[in-house]
Amino acid sequence: MKDYENIVWKDRKRTLFGLPLSFTRYILLEDKFIIRTGIIAIHEEEVELYRVTDKKLNIGLWGRIFNYGTLTFHANDTYQPEVDVKNMHEVRAFMAKFEELVNAAKDRYRVRGRDMIGNVDGDADCDCDTQDM
Repeated sequence: MKDYENIVWKDRKRTLFGLPLSFTRYILLEDKFIIRTGIIAIHEEEVELYRVTDKKLNIGLWGRIFNYGTLTFHANDTYQPEVDVKNMHEVRAFMAKFEELVNAAKDRYRVRGRDMIGNVDGDADCDCDTQDM
């Protein structure tokens, strides 16, 4: 964890009875979210926060008892368009902080939902109002 500056939130994936007995770590920085897995060979996935478009929260029965849940968010990313943050402790508090940082990153880069929606080719000259429905 010494490798990162400006860590806002960090946690581990929860396993049996909500205990952090996993080698999956979640790291939330001011501008990106990192999922780090492994003990010998480490694999990291990064998502820039300004690319996040939608999020969904799922809390099952055991999650309600032991205070953990899964946050799924969609990003405008070609490699990882859907990210599951599985079994995170205090997921509602994390989701509130995550949403705050996503909005701050979008304001910093002046990106909003309308700027991220478009066709795959990036054809900005398309006049969609004139097409027949």
